[in-house]
Amino acid sequence: MTKLYDYNLGSITESSLWRSTDYGTTYEKLNDKVGLKTILSYLYVCPTNKRKIMLLTDPEVESSLLISSDEGATYQKYRLNFYIHSLLFHPKQEDWILAYSQDQKLFSSVEFGRRWQLLHEGVAPNRFYWKNLCSGSQRYLVFVLCLSDAQYITCRMQNCSEATRSKPFPGYIDHNSLIVQDDYVFRAHKWPKLSQDFTFPRLSPEILAFDMHVISTDENQVFAAVQEWNQNDTYNLYISDTRGVYFTLALENVKSSQGLEGNVMIDLYEVAGIKGMFLANKKIDNQVRTFITYNKGRDWSLLQAPDTDLRGNPVHCLLPYCSLHLHLKVSENPYTSGNIASRDTAPSIIVASGNIGTELSDNDISMFVSSDAGNTWRQIFEDEHSVLYLDQGGVLVAMKHTSLPIRHLWLSFDEGSSWSKYSFTSLPLFVDGVLGEPGEETLIMTVFGHFSHRSEWQLVKVDYKSIFDRRCAEEDYRPWQLHSQGEACIMGAKRIYRKRKSEKKCMQGKYAGAMTSEPCLISGFFCLIAYFSCDCFFESFWYNPSSLSKDCSLGQSYLNSTGYRKVVSNNCTDGVREQYTAKPQQCPGKAPQGLRIVTSDGKLTADLGHNVTFLVQLEEVVDFGDGIAVSYANLSSTEDGIKHIYQNVGIFRVTVLVENSLGSDNAVLYLHVTCPLEHVHLSLPFVTTKNKEVNATAVLWPSQVGTLTYVWWFGNNTEPLITLDGSITFTFSVEGMNTITVQVSAGNTILQDTKTIAVYEQFQSLRLSFSPNLDDYNPDIPEWRRDISRVVKRALVEATGISSKHILVALLPGLPTSAELFILPYQDATGENKRTAEDLEQISEILIQKLNQNFVHFELKPGVRILVHAAHLTAAPLVDLTPSHSGSAMLMLLSVVFVGLAIFVIYKFKRYDPSWAISFSSLSSFTEVFGFCVVGFSFSQ
Repeated sequence: MTKLYDYNLGSITESSLWRSTDYGTTYEKLNDKVGLKTILSYLYVCPTNKRKIMLLTDPEVESSLLISSDEGATYQKYRLNFYIHSLLFHPKQEDWILAYSQDQKLFSSVEFGRRWQLLHEGVAPNRFYWKNLCSGSQRYLVFVLCLSDAQYITCRMQNCSEATRSKPFPGYIDHNSLIVQDDYVFRAHKWPKLSQDFTFPRLSPEILAFDMHVISTDENQVFAAVQEWNQNDTYNLYISDTRGVYFTLALENVKSSQGLEGNVMIDLYEVAGIKGMFLANKKIDNQVRTFITYNKGRDWSLLQAPDTDLRGNPVHCLLPYCSLHLHLKVSENPYTSGNIASRDTAPSIIVASGNIGTELSDNDISMFVSSDAGNTWRQIFEDEHSVLYLDQGGVLVAMKHTSLPIRHLWLSFDEGSSWSKYSFTSLPLFVDGVLGEPGEETLIMTVFGHFSHRSEWQLVKVDYKSIFDRRCAEEDYRPWQLHSQGEACIMGAKRIYRKRKSEKKCMQGKYAGAMTSEPCLISGFFCLIAYFSCDCFFESFWYNPSSLSKDCSLGQSYLNSTGYRKVVSNNCTDGVREQYTAKPQQCPGKAPQGLRIVTSDGKLTADLGHNVTFLVQLEEVVDFGDGIAVSYANLSSTEDGIKHIYQNVGIFRVTVLVENSLGSDNAVLYLHVTCPLEHVHLSLPFVTTKNKEVNATAVLWPSQVGTLTYVWWFGNNTEPLITLDGSITFTFSVEGMNTITVQVSAGNTILQDTKTIAVYEQFQSLRLSFSPNLDDYNPDIPEWRRDISRVVKRALVEATGISSKHILVALLPGLPTSAELFILPYQDATGENKRTAEDLEQISEILIQKLNQNFVHFELKPGVRILVHAAHLTAAPLVDLTPSHSGSAMLMLLSVVFVGLAIFVIYKFKRYDPSWAISFSSLSSFTEVFGFCVVGFSFSQ
């Protein structure tokens, strides 16, 4: 499949499908069979049946797939109602496929994509797996559900309903930590833990792991790389027991690096075709050196450098001061070779780039080959080359690693001992990669690249079949025995492979019956101490050999370790086996230990009135004294846990106690029960006097929601004030319009409200009333009052011609509907043109006149006209309070009555005795005379 990318449009505008039935000699274009205007995005080949092919269309154009069952000769098109992001084929069932959509939905098909079934929504990307948990035919699907909480879920392939799903791990799971490989499930759990078949194994207590990578799970044993607290660019290798439960250290400080996409790459390479053989780059005193093991990490040794260089000159390199060091990075591109290569079908051949010296270097890199599984090495090139295996390793092909065009390659027919130069193209070619049939059973390869940076792709077919005149026969092979520095018995067994004789030039074809294994004949198949490794944790200072196994129950027996264990691959018998094999012992009773209580979702918060499920668990063995014992069990009263509903908000101390005749243990959990916060309303005066304390209150709905945090911002202050109280006092020293914002944090919910308050040294206030028909439409909510306030203000400005900057209208809560009109001494940004007290009085007179003449009115809705009237002048602003603060509103109303009465008394005094006259032009004088009224009621708000 090829694509044409239009750089001007920024998209794929054309795709083509090509098919060859003669190993790349000729190609047929199949666009008419898939649709001339169809744009393809991906091509998949079924891993268990190469005749089945699936094509995906470009999702930006259409959502379809095309299926072929005859090696791509014909196709059937099927429409999809979702967009496929990725596919995962079953490792055994050729028609079983999982499809992950772009909107995080997981679909399954048992008909190779012809029909699909929705399994689940909200699935984490790249966190869904096939898993066979049973020895029978039952196959399970494993994936992580990533919604508000990530959960690990298993269900059957064709029945993933809510009733059939299983959740083996309670609580939240970090989906980035989940790995499913073979029979093992790995995930992080508060502190790093591993899990196999839904049990909870342990790393040793002295390990605090920050990161972990599973290297191998061969032979029911986990080989893992763990980064500990004191490591930055290195990892430690650990090997587990046969259950994958307990781990012991295999190699420290293995070098690691960051890939191009931020992924971690560990300098550890598992040699293909030989179980238990690894190469690792270990960091020692800031030097990186390459080590090799043949027994899965029990023993490590440096690599012996070649005796001579490429020209036959002797190499003076003495172990351990000097050795061979290799680069162990593999290529992520399937069409190019990495720094090291080996194949299952050529188990003794390893090709890698590296250097000779005291440490691994990025300079003076050469190519080396070993044909005896790493025991001896030969230098083959002075520059880096890409090496490919053809004819099951019978032919090695090398092409120079370069950004320049090439026209030659090198061939070896004797496992890299000698190389011949061949020309594969008449014109130099920029090589982009090499195509070959999976399995490396043929002698045909296709090199693709460009003659120039502007030319189209060129495909060059290279066929080496003409070099051979016959297929290999049995007499063309010789036996070769795997060994480690001359030791042929590796872990109690001899492994013998079949190799083609170097002088025979024949084509191998299919590779079958390559290896035989037999027990070592040492003192009558005796086991030697070298065939045992240190048992898990015996190297740890805290380990007590007589301590009980974690899964030991009363009435049962456990294997008490001798400090050694036979390595998994070890096939030896007799000898010291009996001496170093674990001995069975009876499990005694124990006091309960490791009790813990958790919520089913792993959270420490719960909602009021909802069920909270508690899980009570023990990580130690418990003997209840009545013949019943429990080993790491869920001790809850039911399988679903202990359920409880809280009727009040607050922080509750949940305790659990377990005891038997040998002792007891308890666990405590502090649960925060909250009620969801729905609304926040900030209550404060509309206008206040400069340098006077203002009370602001956050009114909540509902009023009781649990533990709250209040964050206050005043004016232009960038630093907030944080309190646990919903009321606060503040003083404004600058005149003008100021804002107060409060944010209320309740659990994961944060709500806020912002109000504006006018701050002036002098201002006047006028009570407004409305025609009674407004009360019929008053829902008495803040939003409605704000809207009517804006409408009344606009009506006042239109009727009087007074600037809107001098007017502030606030509708008051309650019935009958009333409002407060504030006349403000607005000033411009320069501080000039500030209104005096006389100006404010003049504005008040104009407003009262227009209001008394019924000039101020507005249309509430068609046919409903509302008149605005002046009630009386007041000395202080009123406060917009919620109904829950109606008591304060009544006090303010009483203050208005007192002020009105005072005005009436003054008017009488002024009428009968001019000496008692008080000028209302001076607001400060008014405040001095009647300040007791204002002060007396200011505290009530």
